Amino acid sequence: MAFVPPSVSPTVLLSSRASAFASSGSGTLKTPGHGVADGAVAVALRSTGAASLRAVAEPLTSKPGSGSAAPAGDTIKDFDSVVMHTYGRYPLVLDKGQGASVWDSEGKHYIDCVAGIATCSLGHAHPGLIAAVTEQLGRVHHVSNLYYTTPQGQLAAWLVEHSPADKAFFCNSGAEANEAAIKLARKHWHAKHDFSPPAGASPVIITAEASFHGRTLAAITATGQPKYHKGFHPLVPGFVYTPYNDPEALAKTVAAVGEGNVAAILLEPLQGEGGVNPGTKAFFGAARELCDSAGALLMVDEVQTGMGRTGLLWGHEHLGVKPDVVTTAKGLGGGIPIGAMLCSAHCDVFAPGDHASTFGGNPLASAAGLAVADALAVDDAEGGVMANVNARGEQLMALLGEVAAKYGPGVVSEVRGWGLLVGVELSEDAPFNAGEVVAACMASGLLLVPAGPRVVRFVPPLVISETEVATAVSYMDAALGDLLAGAK
Repeated sequence: MAFVPPSVSPTVLLSSRASAFASSGSGTLKTPGHGVADGAVAVALRSTGAASLRAVAEPLTSKPGSGSAAPAGDTIKDFDSVVMHTYGRYPLVLDKGQGASVWDSEGKHYIDCVAGIATCSLGHAHPGLIAAVTEQLGRVHHVSNLYYTTPQGQLAAWLVEHSPADKAFFCNSGAEANEAAIKLARKHWHAKHDFSPPAGASPVIITAEASFHGRTLAAITATGQPKYHKGFHPLVPGFVYTPYNDPEALAKTVAAVGEGNVAAILLEPLQGEGGVNPGTKAFFGAARELCDSAGALLMVDEVQTGMGRTGLLWGHEHLGVKPDVVTTAKGLGGGIPIGAMLCSAHCDVFAPGDHASTFGGNPLASAAGLAVADALAVDDAEGGVMANVNARGEQLMALLGEVAAKYGPGVVSEVRGWGLLVGVELSEDAPFNAGEVVAACMASGLLLVPAGPRVVRFVPPLVISETEVATAVSYMDAALGDLLAGAK
């Protein structure tokens, strides 16, 4: 029996986008005022304007649909009996979602300020994302990268047009994107020496203390947090760590390594897992100058900060630098697994066989990425996602600032972040840690995620509403009050 995809409204005709890509001389899609192809998803979003954003942003008062989930206790027991314990999971079975709302298997509602850890950029059950992947699934969802596919070419064109890069390599996650960047930096270093480096020379990649670049072997080695290294030695050689946001220390690190040995400096524009620490222009400017002097690559890990999360499309735009390599994932697919390593033409040194990814850039994932791109391209004047990120980010910072002032520096030492990537740092004197705050908020109906032992992180969908932000902060306020009362 032939597969007939379910009807979805609005209908997405990616074939129109395919024709646009095939007919463009350079392969770059340009639509006046938007910079992405005028596919049906974009048309639908633009035609509804702010109403489209509100449709997925306003909180619901009841659980959507009629689920028949098993009791949470049974699900958790069965799950733990067969799934490896690589996560410290909360005893919560999530069953459905819409916008910035999720419901557990018992029907309880939560405001989701985790969003798959900064991944579900358009929230849950976004109509444009549903339509895009449904249509693509009915057309062709995966073929080998030995062949050309239109959606991958379109997404690469969009990323190149909207970044400093000239080429894209696709994979499935942030760790994979960083692995690709690490390999690229090493080959670029060897190519610089005509593949015959001087005796005693060896490529070194400098990363920051408290950084996080993934959990594959090279990525955890690049990660400047020893707790992730324990039990996995010997680590990959060729990595050195430097204090974050310290230009003088970075210069000393380059000197200690030897300028000729520096293959790359790999940095997060804002350290997410390391505590929501925004970078400084002075530090990133120094990194750019040191890379230029050494003939090394400045690589920025935008896995958590990219695709509009910080109020700009890329986190490095806050810092005034042009990187040679950008890695991205998480929000790129809106929750569908996809990652990308973007590079400038001068460091595009990979040849066939140097690197690959079986599933990287498959048509289904690329269609999801294009749906996210279309949503981000809606003009701010029409109630677009980027306007919402900035408005809700300002609201979140202001309201959390009021909470910090209410409880004082003995409880909350700082609120910091960009856009909708915000951290609340607890004082060393606070009688509870970030994990306890997250648990208390979860009991009230708010999902948050720690960023280390003292920082609570807000990374909601980019479509979260004004009401939901206010409610979320009120839940955290109440949780802090309850924890303080219980500590007395």
